[in-house]
Amino acid sequence: MSHIFPRHCHANPPTASHGEGCFLIDTDGKRYFDGSGGAAVSCLGHSNDRVRQAIKDQVDQLAFAHTGFFTSDPAEQLADLLIAHAPGDIDRVYLVSGGSEATESAIKLARQYFTEQGETQRRHLIARRQSYHGNTLGALSAGGNAWRRTQFAPLLIEVSHIAPCNEYTDRAEDESPEDYGLRAAQELEDEILRLGPDTVMGFMAEPVVGATMGAVPAAPGYFKRIREICDKYGVLLILDEVMCGMGRTGHLFACEAEGVDPDILCIAKGLGAGYQPIGAMLCTRAIYDTIADGSGFFQHGHTYLGHPVAAAAGLAVLRELLDNDLVAQVRARGAYLERQLRARFAQHPHVGDIRGRGLFWGMEFVADRTTKTPFDPALGLAGKLKKAAFAEGLICYPMAGTRDGRLGDHLLLAPPLIATEDELDGALDTLSRALDKVMAEIG
Repeated sequence: MSHIFPRHCHANPPTASHGEGCFLIDTDGKRYFDGSGGAAVSCLGHSNDRVRQAIKDQVDQLAFAHTGFFTSDPAEQLADLLIAHAPGDIDRVYLVSGGSEATESAIKLARQYFTEQGETQRRHLIARRQSYHGNTLGALSAGGNAWRRTQFAPLLIEVSHIAPCNEYTDRAEDESPEDYGLRAAQELEDEILRLGPDTVMGFMAEPVVGATMGAVPAAPGYFKRIREICDKYGVLLILDEVMCGMGRTGHLFACEAEGVDPDILCIAKGLGAGYQPIGAMLCTRAIYDTIADGSGFFQHGHTYLGHPVAAAAGLAVLRELLDNDLVAQVRARGAYLERQLRARFAQHPHVGDIRGRGLFWGMEFVADRTTKTPFDPALGLAGKLKKAAFAEGLICYPMAGTRDGRLGDHLLLAPPLIATEDELDGALDTLSRALDKVMAEIG
């Protein structure tokens, strides 16, 4: 009998034994293609020699040194390399253990930044409905997924949520993508004015919305208008690239595709590629200098900040991405994956939308393509699809609640960046079989 507290008390998952490239193998020898990289984590697959060796070497040299007393070479080197490629005026790196820590740190830094500037009235954070920013209480407060928030609502801080930017569900038939993007962005200005322009400290958003909407990029011009609004009212733009960053969408930093520079940027998942738990919050020189010239102390912290072994892994991952030009490979493989997805599924009677960027793609399933009506949640389509695909040897990321936390089902694909065209084809073959079985089951 297991003493593990699992994600689901009534599940009985197989035991993972080892990994080979894009595949995980269980103790019975069954192979699973990691079509979602777990949760868009395993960007280099499961057997990268360079990263594994970097971890072993660092453990032999220095396993841990608390940042209350020391810095370390791998942490310094990782920060230097990130900043060498970071957008805009991003100049400082705060290394944490994962995505929720990164977004939680961003929220607290935004508040302290304004406090140290004497603008203590700036307390409001604005985010978007159907966003996901993590599971700690601050991050969960920022997230806009109703299902994840409901039972914890009494514990959450107050955060305003505006509409997401989702062309498939929200753009009018007579509206251009650009006009829709401007209309969606206008909700930010309206909310800032409602709250009081001098009371808002930040706006947090994912450049490509992952877990809760299924790889939804913003409409053209949306983020440029968002940046203009933030600048107009002195609001910090906080971009959450925990899932969509680190090359996943065809740019090292996802915001590069939008042509905007954030004030605070959060990364994780692909930074460690699953080899070590690591994330980072990056901020501009101006934000850092405000703290440095004020109290000199960011009133926040976690035990494993800048963990040397995790930093060594992150450094090796980043070097793999850069030295092998994997970001360019993502664009090529992503174009191939998009073509294959559309060729196989675009005319499926229950696939309403196929969207994404790079090697980050989603499909939304509907009961009726014409009306875009979601399936009845009671059917449990997403859960059935996950189970059917897994039985066929494919790890993918189906989720329910795509529209509002209750209605809607989507599937997220985020395969390793090293996946070959043949491997992607095999994954789509498996997905097609699983989808057929589920649709036959639910009628």
